[in-house]
Amino acid sequence: MRLVLLGPPGAGKGTQAALLSDTLKIPHISTGDLFRANISKGTDLGKQAQEYIDAGKLVPTEVTANMVQDRLEQDDAADGFLLDGFPRTIEQAELLEKMLAEKGLHLDHVINYVVSEDVVVERMLARGRGDDNEDTIRTRLEVYRTETAPLIEHYQDILLNIDAEGNVEDITATTLDALDK
Repeated sequence: MRLVLLGPPGAGKGTQAALLSDTLKIPHISTGDLFRANISKGTDLGKQAQEYIDAGKLVPTEVTANMVQDRLEQDDAADGFLLDGFPRTIEQAELLEKMLAEKGLHLDHVINYVVSEDVVVERMLARGRGDDNEDTIRTRLEVYRTETAPLIEHYQDILLNIDAEGNVEDITATTLDALDK
Protein backbone atom coordinates (compact mmCIF):
# COMPACT_ATOMS: atom_id res chain seq x y z
CA MET A 1 0.00 0.00 0.00
CA ARG A 2 1.37 3.39 -1.02
CA LEU A 3 0.07 6.22 1.14
CA VAL A 4 0.59 9.93 1.72
CA LEU A 5 -0.42 11.64 4.97
CA LEU A 6 -1.78 15.19 4.90
CA GLY A 7 -2.98 17.43 7.67
CA PRO A 8 -1.95 20.65 9.36
CA PRO A 9 0.94 20.83 11.83
CA GLY A 10 -0.24 19.32 15.11
CA ALA A 11 -2.80 17.00 13.47
CA GLY A 12 -0.95 13.95 14.78
CA LYS A 13 0.52 12.74 11.48
CA GLY A 14 3.78 11.57 13.04
CA THR A 15 1.99 9.60 15.76
CA GLN A 16 -0.42 8.02 13.28
CA ALA A 17 2.37 7.32 10.78
CA ALA A 18 4.31 5.28 13.35
CA LEU A 19 1.20 3.26 14.30
CA LEU A 20 0.08 2.72 10.70
CA SER A 21 3.59 1.79 9.55
CA ASP A 22 3.75 -0.89 12.23
CA THR A 23 0.25 -2.24 11.53
CA LEU A 24 0.51 -2.17 7.73
CA LYS A 25 4.15 -3.36 7.69
CA ILE A 26 5.29 -0.55 5.41
CA PRO A 27 8.06 1.99 6.11
CA HIS A 28 7.19 5.44 7.47
CA ILE A 29 9.16 7.87 5.32
CA SER A 30 9.40 11.32 6.86
CA THR A 31 11.17 14.12 5.03
CA GLY A 32 12.57 15.37 8.34
CA ASP A 33 14.10 11.95 8.97
CA LEU A 34 15.44 11.85 5.40
CA PHE A 35 17.14 15.23 5.85
CA ARG A 36 18.71 14.16 9.16
CA ALA A 37 19.85 10.78 7.78
CA ASN A 38 21.38 12.25 4.60
CA ILE A 39 23.09 15.05 6.52
CA SER A 40 24.49 12.73 9.22
CA LYS A 41 25.77 10.26 6.59
CA GLY A 42 27.35 13.08 4.60
CA THR A 43 25.66 12.07 1.34
CA ASP A 44 25.83 14.46 -1.62
CA LEU A 45 22.14 15.24 -1.13
CA GLY A 46 22.73 15.76 2.59
CA LYS A 47 25.54 18.21 1.86
CA GLN A 48 23.30 20.12 -0.57
CA ALA A 49 20.48 20.27 1.99
CA GLN A 50 22.87 21.40 4.74
CA GLU A 51 24.05 24.34 2.63
CA TYR A 52 20.49 25.64 2.35
CA ILE A 53 19.69 24.97 5.99
CA ASP A 54 22.89 26.73 7.12
CA ALA A 55 21.90 29.73 5.00
CA GLY A 56 18.46 29.77 6.65
CA LYS A 57 16.76 28.84 3.39
CA LEU A 58 14.24 26.15 2.52
CA VAL A 59 15.71 23.05 0.92
CA PRO A 60 14.66 23.18 -2.77
CA THR A 61 12.04 20.76 -4.06
CA GLU A 62 14.57 19.09 -6.36
CA VAL A 63 16.85 18.10 -3.46
CA THR A 64 13.94 16.89 -1.33
CA ALA A 65 12.42 14.94 -4.25
CA ASN A 66 15.78 13.27 -4.95
CA MET A 67 16.03 12.18 -1.29
CA VAL A 68 12.50 10.77 -1.47
CA GLN A 69 13.23 8.97 -4.73
CA ASP A 70 16.40 7.40 -3.28
CA ARG A 71 14.44 6.26 -0.23
CA LEU A 72 11.56 4.81 -2.30
CA GLU A 73 14.09 2.71 -4.23
CA GLN A 74 15.20 0.87 -1.08
CA ASP A 75 14.04 -2.73 -0.73
CA ASP A 76 11.77 -2.18 2.28
CA ALA A 77 9.63 0.27 0.26
CA ALA A 78 9.09 -2.15 -2.64
CA ASP A 79 5.68 -3.29 -1.36
CA GLY A 80 4.52 0.08 -0.09
CA PHE A 81 5.30 3.12 2.02
CA LEU A 82 3.76 5.87 4.05
CA LEU A 83 5.00 9.36 3.11
CA ASP A 84 4.85 12.07 5.77
CA GLY A 85 5.96 15.59 4.81
CA PHE A 86 6.15 14.99 1.08
CA PRO A 87 4.53 16.14 -1.08
CA ARG A 88 3.85 19.57 0.43
CA THR A 89 2.98 21.35 -2.82
CA ILE A 90 1.29 20.57 -6.13
CA GLU A 91 4.72 20.71 -7.80
CA GLN A 92 6.00 18.03 -5.41
CA ALA A 93 2.85 15.93 -5.94
CA GLU A 94 3.45 15.98 -9.68
CA LEU A 95 7.09 14.94 -9.17
CA LEU A 96 5.98 12.06 -6.93
CA GLU A 97 3.41 10.92 -9.50
CA LYS A 98 6.11 10.98 -12.19
CA MET A 99 8.54 8.99 -9.98
CA LEU A 100 5.89 6.34 -9.33
CA ALA A 101 4.62 6.25 -12.93
CA GLU A 102 8.14 5.50 -14.16
CA LYS A 103 7.87 2.25 -12.17
CA GLY A 104 4.27 1.58 -13.20
CA LEU A 105 3.06 2.50 -9.70
CA HIS A 106 0.59 4.95 -8.19
CA LEU A 107 -0.59 6.10 -4.78
CA ASP A 108 -3.37 4.01 -3.26
CA HIS A 109 -4.71 6.65 -0.88
CA VAL A 110 -4.00 10.05 0.58
CA ILE A 111 -5.08 10.28 4.21
CA ASN A 112 -6.09 13.78 5.24
CA TYR A 113 -6.22 14.28 9.00
CA VAL A 114 -8.84 16.95 9.64
CA VAL A 115 -8.53 18.99 12.81
CA SER A 116 -9.72 22.48 13.77
CA GLU A 117 -7.24 25.31 14.07
CA ASP A 118 -8.08 25.84 17.76
CA VAL A 119 -7.34 22.19 18.56
CA VAL A 120 -4.03 22.43 16.68
CA VAL A 121 -3.01 25.53 18.64
CA GLU A 122 -4.00 23.85 21.93
CA ARG A 123 -2.05 20.66 21.09
CA MET A 124 1.05 22.47 19.94
CA LEU A 125 1.14 24.81 22.94
CA ALA A 126 0.79 21.75 25.20
CA ARG A 127 3.97 20.25 23.68
CA GLY A 128 5.89 23.03 25.38
CA ARG A 129 8.49 23.53 22.67
CA GLY A 130 10.33 26.83 22.75
CA ASP A 131 9.39 27.77 19.19
CA ASP A 132 5.70 26.95 19.68
CA ASN A 133 3.88 30.14 20.61
CA GLU A 134 0.43 31.02 19.32
CA ASP A 135 1.66 33.50 16.68
CA THR A 136 4.23 31.05 15.30
CA ILE A 137 1.68 28.24 15.25
CA ARG A 138 -0.90 30.35 13.42
CA THR A 139 1.77 31.41 10.89
CA ARG A 140 2.63 27.75 10.26
CA LEU A 141 -1.08 27.02 9.79
CA GLU A 142 -1.34 29.84 7.25
CA VAL A 143 1.63 28.41 5.32
CA TYR A 144 -0.10 25.01 5.40
CA ARG A 145 -3.36 26.51 4.06
CA THR A 146 -1.53 28.33 1.27
CA GLU A 147 0.98 25.68 0.16
CA THR A 148 -0.23 22.25 1.25
CA ALA A 149 -4.03 22.41 1.53
CA PRO A 150 -4.39 22.63 -2.30
CA LEU A 151 -3.26 18.97 -2.32
CA ILE A 152 -6.62 18.04 -0.80
CA GLU A 153 -8.34 18.97 -4.05
CA HIS A 154 -5.47 17.59 -6.16
CA TYR A 155 -5.90 14.16 -4.56
CA GLN A 156 -9.70 14.22 -4.22
CA ASP A 157 -10.13 10.94 -6.14
CA ILE A 158 -8.03 8.96 -3.64
CA LEU A 159 -8.50 11.15 -0.55
CA LEU A 160 -9.69 9.76 2.78
CA ASN A 161 -10.71 12.48 5.25
CA ILE A 162 -10.21 11.35 8.84
CA ASP A 163 -11.43 13.25 11.91
CA ALA A 164 -8.24 13.72 13.95
CA GLU A 165 -9.76 15.28 17.06
CA GLY A 166 -10.40 12.09 19.05
CA ASN A 167 -7.94 9.96 20.99
CA VAL A 168 -4.99 8.35 19.24
CA GLU A 169 -6.41 4.80 19.25
CA ASP A 170 -9.77 5.89 17.81
CA ILE A 171 -8.09 7.89 15.06
CA THR A 172 -5.91 4.89 14.15
CA ALA A 173 -8.95 2.57 14.12
CA THR A 174 -10.91 5.00 11.93
CA THR A 175 -7.96 5.28 9.53
CA LEU A 176 -7.55 1.50 9.25
CA ASP A 177 -11.31 1.09 8.70
CA ALA A 178 -11.16 3.72 5.92
CA LEU A 179 -8.26 1.80 4.36
CA ASP A 180 -10.34 -1.37 4.69
CA LYS A 181 -7.68 -3.10 6.78
